[in-house]
Order: sequence, then C-alpha cells, then structure tokens
Amino acid sequence: MEFVLKHKEFCHLREVAMFPNTVNPHKEDSLKLVIAMIEQVMTLHDDLRWFHIGCDEVYYLGEGEDSKEWLQQEENTIEKLCLAHMKAVASHIVSTHSTVKPIVWDDMLRRMSKETLRDSGLAQLIELMIWDYSPDLDVESKASLIEKYQKCNFSKFWFASAFKGATGVNQCLTLIGHHLKNHKQWLKVAESCPAGIIRGITLTGWQRYDHFSVLCELLPVGIPSLAICLQALKNGTVWFFLQSVKPHA
Repeated sequence: MEFVLKHKEFCHLREVAMFPNTVNPHKEDSLKLVIAMIEQVMTLHDDLRWFHIGCDEVYYLGEGEDSKEWLQQEENTIEKLCLAHMKAVASHIVSTHSTVKPIVWDDMLRRMSKETLRDSGLAQLIELMIWDYSPDLDVESKASLIEKYQKCNFSKFWFASAFKGATGVNQCLTLIGHHLKNHKQWLKVAESCPAGIIRGITLTGWQRYDHFSVLCELLPVGIPSLAICLQALKNGTVWFFLQSVKPHA
C-alpha cells in the first residue's frame, strides 16, 4: 500500500501516521480505496480468473488509535481484525466478479488457531498462496501447514518461490544456486501433498524489499536464474537444460 498511502491525499488512511505500509481497516474510505484499485485492474484485465489481493506482513495492524480503541473490547483481537478486512475485500471481488477467485498471502494466518480460521468463513472466499524463499525450506513443516489449512476448509493452494531477490536488500548478482535449491524444495512439498489441491507456483522476482528501498538485482541479471528455475520445475532437474545448451563451434 506504500505507493498510494505515501501521497498526501491518502495519508489519513494509514493505520499508523508515520508508516504508509498498512491501511486503517476501520475507516470506510480505506475499503473504498482498495476497491477502487481493484476495479482499475479489473478494467484492464477483463479475462481474469484469479486476483491476488496481497495481505502479507501487515506489521502495524492493531497499532493505530482506532484499532487500539477497538481492541479494548474483550472479544476483539488483531486476528479477527485482519480476517474481517480480508473478508471484506474478498467478498467485494466474489460478489461483483463471480468468475474471479481472490488469492491471499498466507503468512498472517499461519499462527491463527484452526477454530479462528474456520469460524471466519474466509476459506469459502479465497485461495491461499504460501510463500517461502529459503534454500533450506522445511518440507515437513510446509506439509503440516497445508494439512492445517485443509482442516480449516481451505481446498486449493498456491506456492510462491523466488528466482531473484530475497537474498539481500542491495544484492547485485542473482545467487542462482540459492534459488534453484528453493524450487527443488518446493517440488518436494508438492510431491507430499494430496493430488489436486495445488493450483501452481508463482516465481516471484523481487524488484526491491519495499517501496522505499533501493533496487536489488535487476531483471537482466536474473534471467539465467529464471530459466534454470523454470527448467527445474518443468523437469525436476536442470540436467536436461544443460544438455540442450550446445556450445558454438
């Protein structure tokens, strides 16, 4: 949200006045702003089947004065606040674009109890995208997390890897080995999952760590990593790719 909440016109919609990365979910205009952004994208892409609404790393949720006042009520929690906002955004998409399924990053949900997730009704509206960009991704913990989500009525899942970025805020050269290992671990996670529940994997290519950060490695230097990671996903190995690259005489 930084790119819009940084502007004077919208800064009153911040959860915390100093930080433009989290929207205040209590303000009616906050939802109107998010919906307006969604509709702009929908207008340009009228054949969408999925729409990613984000919702990851909402660090300052609950820190604003409106949220603190709301949280003073005994039954209210930050988890409920987060889920309510997700549900409001997802409900708009489902009700106005019946053929489009919202996707949400899963990290804000990972530590929530199964009861909280089930009671929210969010699983009927969205599909989860589970991200992990590390080369030593824990396959068993990811399989366990997916099993937990299934018990909360989530039925379809996406994975998110990285072919560049994720290795340093000012990284200049793409660490291909790091990203290749990440994708190979995701393949192991996919193999451990029941058939039919994985929609696919998104290969993220970070431009920067946040809106105000310096650029990490640029796309041209990341292309070789993208090619190798795609090959690994397609064939389970890069050996086929290496064999197909014939040296010039």
